[in-house]
Amino acid sequence: MKARLMVASSEHDANMLYATGLFVPDPFIWFEVRGRTYAVLSDLEVDRARRQAHVDHVLAYRSFSDRLSRHGVKQPKLSDVLRLILQEYRVRSVLVPRNFPFGLARQLCGVRLTAPVGEFFPERAVKSAAELRKIRAALRLAEQGVKVALELIRSSRIRRDGFLNLTSEAVRGAINQRIAALGGVAAHTIVAGGHQACDPHETGHGPLRAHWPIIIDVFPRDMATGYFGDITRTVVRGRASEAVRKMYATVWEGQRLAFARLRAGVNGRAVHEAVVELFEKRGYKTGLQGGRMQGFFHGTGHGVGLDIHEAPSLGRVSCKLQAGHVVTVEPGLYYRGIGGLRLEDVVQIQSRGAQKLTTLPKQLEI
Repeated sequence: MKARLMVASSEHDANMLYATGLFVPDPFIWFEVRGRTYAVLSDLEVDRARRQAHVDHVLAYRSFSDRLSRHGVKQPKLSDVLRLILQEYRVRSVLVPRNFPFGLARQLCGVRLTAPVGEFFPERAVKSAAELRKIRAALRLAEQGVKVALELIRSSRIRRDGFLNLTSEAVRGAINQRIAALGGVAAHTIVAGGHQACDPHETGHGPLRAHWPIIIDVFPRDMATGYFGDITRTVVRGRASEAVRKMYATVWEGQRLAFARLRAGVNGRAVHEAVVELFEKRGYKTGLQGGRMQGFFHGTGHGVGLDIHEAPSLGRVSCKLQAGHVVTVEPGLYYRGIGGLRLEDVVQIQSRGAQKLTTLPKQLEI
């Protein structure tokens, strides 16, 4: 087995959190040699790591830097410590993630660094029972956030100018506040209505329009575990037009089609292509219209776990699904003059199908 090496903060790097199970805000060293795993941490973190880190050995950074100082190295740098560690563990060739710091790599003279073509931890894509429980907990956070949004929108007043007495910012703030109170962090929460909803990553701003679709997309991180949840609902406050009703029914049909196709051994690209084909058969074409993309121009879904977007994919790239994969299923349609619609749930891939992990029901008009 080839040696592996990471230098990163586990609070910001999913691979490091996966390897250690420990939240650390500053970069530290993790390595694996001959099947044994090690974490090298500062005095600030080393005692906590010895109690909590999921590694075979926790080493003190100070022990290496002190040795270097005794041998005449003034103010040893991270690269000095890392070279000493690799020398001591007789590592001359090591596998590093693709985001390994370039400047640090250049300082590791005499050590051959290579990055994998695929994922650094490909096993991350298949979720254990413990990981599944953590994702379910994160999904409950997301659902609570959506419930707050629905309560606010349902109770809002429709003004004479066709807008609600409610803004995207107010709804987003209420969502994020509820999730924070439950132990999560929600960033870039989407509450977008009217023409804003035609841009899938527009977070939304200003008063929300009555009788038009409002996309609510919530994807919080559970700060107790680092795992993400992800859910999208589209609602109309007031009466939806016939065009919106038809488009909503088509998006929901596309989602059900994807659910029916998902199982171990299926290619994620084939699932995506089936949804695209359905939309086209229903008359919803995708392409440039009026100088902007309209129709269905994103993937059907993506993996979710310690990253909000991770392997596998339900999109244009070929990807064989395995039992234990956890993916979103989020088809959408976006047309100026009608609005944007997206529905998203999370499922676990199983040998003979897919189990839906999301529990929040769908409703168009509220």
